[in-house]
Amino acid sequence: MDILSKVNSTIVEYDNIMEEMMNPSNVLDQDKLATLSKQKSAIQEIYDLSIQFVALTKEHKELEGLEGDPDYAELIKEEKVALNTQLQKIEDALIKILITDDPNDNKSAIIEVRAGTGGDEAALFVADLFRMYSRYAEKNNLSINVMDMHETGVGGLKSVIFSAEGNKAYGIYKYEGGVHRVQRIPKTESGGRVHTSAATVAVLPEAEKAELDINEATDIKVDTYRASGAGGQHVNKTESAIRLTHIPTGLVVTCQDQASQHKNKASALKVLRARLFALEEEKLNKDRAEMRKSLVSTGDRSAKIRTYNFPQGRITDHRINYTTHKLQVTLEGDLDHIIEQLKLAEDNSKIN
Repeated sequence: MDILSKVNSTIVEYDNIMEEMMNPSNVLDQDKLATLSKQKSAIQEIYDLSIQFVALTKEHKELEGLEGDPDYAELIKEEKVALNTQLQKIEDALIKILITDDPNDNKSAIIEVRAGTGGDEAALFVADLFRMYSRYAEKNNLSINVMDMHETGVGGLKSVIFSAEGNKAYGIYKYEGGVHRVQRIPKTESGGRVHTSAATVAVLPEAEKAELDINEATDIKVDTYRASGAGGQHVNKTESAIRLTHIPTGLVVTCQDQASQHKNKASALKVLRARLFALEEEKLNKDRAEMRKSLVSTGDRSAKIRTYNFPQGRITDHRINYTTHKLQVTLEGDLDHIIEQLKLAEDNSKIN
C-alpha cells in the first residue's frame, strides 16, 4: 500500500472540501453543505494522521541533512529512532483505517429483502430476516424506517424495503447483500420433510440529494394508486401509494407503507436515489458492479451466500466458509459474530 500517495491525496481532497464549504455559492445550499460536511467528517481522522505523517517525514529529512556533523551525531541518532517510532505508529494507524475505508460506510442504508424460490416458506423467511435486521438495529442504536412492505396471508412478506439510519449503517449492513437460503420443516409439512427456500437481500448506500442531479419535473413520472395488503386504516381507501418511474433509466420504485402520499413519495425518492447512485458507482468500479449483480439475483437457491439450517441449528456463510451453531441468537439480532468475520476476511484480502 502506497501510504505517501494516499496521504497526499487525502490532504488535497480535504483542502478541496474546505474550499467548497467556503465558496459563497454553496453557503446557502443546505443540501450541498450537508454533503460536504459528511465528506469532511468521513476523512477527518485520515487527514489528521496525514498532517502528522507529513510533518514527521519533513523533520526526519531535516535530521538526515545534519548527519555529517560529528558534534551532534549521537543526538541525531536518538532523535531519528524516536521519529521512526512515531512514524511507524502513524503508518500503522493509517493502514488500519485505509484497509477498511469505504466512503459509503458512514451513510444510511436502503435494504430490500424479497422472497425467492420456495413460495409461502420463502415469504416467511423474508419476515424472519426483516425481524433479525430490526433486532440488530435496536441493539446497535440504529433506526429502521419501513418504506414498502407486501405481506402474505400466512404471516410472511413477499418483499420489504426499509432504511437503516445511524452510525456507519451501510458499513454494517453491506455484508448482508446476496441470496440467503433456509433449510427447515415448514409448519404445513405433515411428512416432516426439510424444505429449502431462498430470499434475496440488496443493500445500497443512501444517496444525498447533492450527489445526484435529478430533475423531478422532467425525469420522474409519478403515479398514485390505492395501497393493498393487510391492515392499515388507509388501505384501499385513499390513493396514498406512489409509483415513481425514472424516465432516463426506466427504474421503477413503489412505496405504500406510509400513511400519506407525501411520505410515500419521499420514501420512494430515497430508494430511487439509492438505486441510481448504485448504477453510477457501477460505472466507476467493476468490483462494485459484480456485487450489484449478485444483489439483484433472482433468488435462485444455487446462488447463495449464507445458509440457515434449522434441523442442525447451524448457519454457514459460504463466502468465508464460516460456520456457527448460534442459529437462534443470530435470528434474534446477534449478527456481530458473522459481520466481524466478514470484515476480517475483507481486511485480510486488502492487505494481501
